[in-house]
Amino acid sequence: MEISWLQAIILGIFACLASMPGMGGTVIGNYTLGRPLVGGLVCGIVLGDIQSGILIGTAMQVVYIALVTPGGTVSADVRAVSYIGIPLAMIAVKSLGLDPASSAGIGLATSFGSMVGTLGTVLFYGTATINLAWQHIGWKAVEEGNFHKLYFVDMGLPWISHIICSFIPTVVMCLYGQDAVEAIKTYLPMDGIAMQTLFTVGALLPSVGVAILLKQVVNDVMDFIPFFLGFALAAGLGLNLIGAAIVGGMFAIINYKIQMLRIEAKKAAASGVTSYDDDDEEDI
Repeated sequence: MEISWLQAIILGIFACLASMPGMGGTVIGNYTLGRPLVGGLVCGIVLGDIQSGILIGTAMQVVYIALVTPGGTVSADVRAVSYIGIPLAMIAVKSLGLDPASSAGIGLATSFGSMVGTLGTVLFYGTATINLAWQHIGWKAVEEGNFHKLYFVDMGLPWISHIICSFIPTVVMCLYGQDAVEAIKTYLPMDGIAMQTLFTVGALLPSVGVAILLKQVVNDVMDFIPFFLGFALAAGLGLNLIGAAIVGGMFAIINYKIQMLRIEAKKAAASGVTSYDDDDEEDI
């Protein structure tokens, strides 16, 4: 598998749209096109291997499932993961003859994604720094009362930032990163310590992503029960995502009914009305 100039340019355009601050908007750009789950599909379509793109994108999404960017703080740039890491990971997996669905393939893919995600942080801050220049131009236009110029400042000038820090790096790394992948294939044997370490670390990265997510959503020890139930359904019973989702939906309905009964009971207690009358019970 090789990446042509046209494919690299298409991936660079998507990287611009998914870049944050997003040229494609926050919802459609950063939080949709920029997610590895969606980026894997896009890369699969562009590179002609949809199945590998989705499998690798899914593996990388688990690593960054709990990634948040509060303010200007960015620990990793999923835009770079989606449109630089996934294409290079697809090439690496195919070059080494690995199955994208295997543990070795997933480990290699997540390792590539993590390396590129850290590098993408530099691209993010580069974009934000250049955008400061456009911000000063916008403030000057406001002071002069030239509000029509703000359209150009908001929707025209930022493309320069994204071309410099998103489009060009994506095209260059997708084209010339293939040589690095071939070097890894040539100088690092599959059964060597370096590759085995890469596979091991990559296999642990999804656990880190899930752990960060649990830290955000778990407030009580009892909150771990749904997580362990899902793990038991997947690992013990072998249920796929659809089966686990059906079981989870049933528990969600049960929980909803219980919560509604509690609310109704509180309302009844507050109004002094009970569900039965003692006098009526005696008459019966």
